[in-house]
Amino acid sequence: MKSVYLKLSPVVVLFLSSIIWGLTWLPLKFIHSKGIDGLPLLLVSHAALGVLMLFAQPSLREFKKNLRPLLGIALAGGGAIICFTYALMYGDVIRVMVLFYLLPVWGVLGGWLLLGEPADALRWIGVVMALLGAYLILGGSQILIEPPSFIDLLALLSGMAFAINNLLFRAVERVGLVIKLSAMFWGCALLAATLLIAGVQSIPITLGYEPWLWVLLYSVTAMLLANLGSQWSVTQMESGKSSVILIMELVAAVVSALLIAGERLEPLEWLGCFLIVAAALLEARRPIGA
Repeated sequence: MKSVYLKLSPVVVLFLSSIIWGLTWLPLKFIHSKGIDGLPLLLVSHAALGVLMLFAQPSLREFKKNLRPLLGIALAGGGAIICFTYALMYGDVIRVMVLFYLLPVWGVLGGWLLLGEPADALRWIGVVMALLGAYLILGGSQILIEPPSFIDLLALLSGMAFAINNLLFRAVERVGLVIKLSAMFWGCALLAATLLIAGVQSIPITLGYEPWLWVLLYSVTAMLLANLGSQWSVTQMESGKSSVILIMELVAAVVSALLIAGERLEPLEWLGCFLIVAAALLEARRPIGA
């Protein structure tokens, strides 16, 4: 019985973590309604997460030994979080999530170009399907007349940056999870602070303490559980199986946005969604040794 539980545990953890990720738009939009914009939220929330990681006593020696890849994780992972959170907070949930899920495309291209991983015909078919889906979601031929919005570009960029971050995570498998997450959290906080200093947004200093308590609660519950749960569980199971379960993030986001936010898509946009999800499943279900 115990062995069955241990086998199921990572699956359950990843399933729940994916649902949490898919529902993060709810607290983000709620906190925004309280008067806190994206960059102040990211600065406080990810600095708080970075401080929490210190209690796990990450090895400073290991950090120094792997400084270059960890700086890459800080930049790529931190930038991905900023782009994704900003797009989700100010954009249409379904549109942002689907465009973000071009991540398998960037994973295939990045693995092929940077890590020398083989990309067979089936994977390239998935890339074409996903790009065609994005083309339909962005308006099809209208994209030649009306370019994608700033939010659309952020959603695309977030998926690209997350793919680079995942490649870096895999490139330094020997480095502990806590250290890699710490680099990502502090990278996000420092990038957010830099953008605030540059005047992109401002910290609402006139707000009372209640909105900031919501930010901290969001950090130590949803963000902490989602990050730890997803990153731990994917190391405990086959990549194909984990990728299929991770698609629950997109399903949770789409269903909740339809039911709660009342969002709607045109038929061509639904077709684009289908192509992207099918491409993600195609990439996830390929044989491990392919």
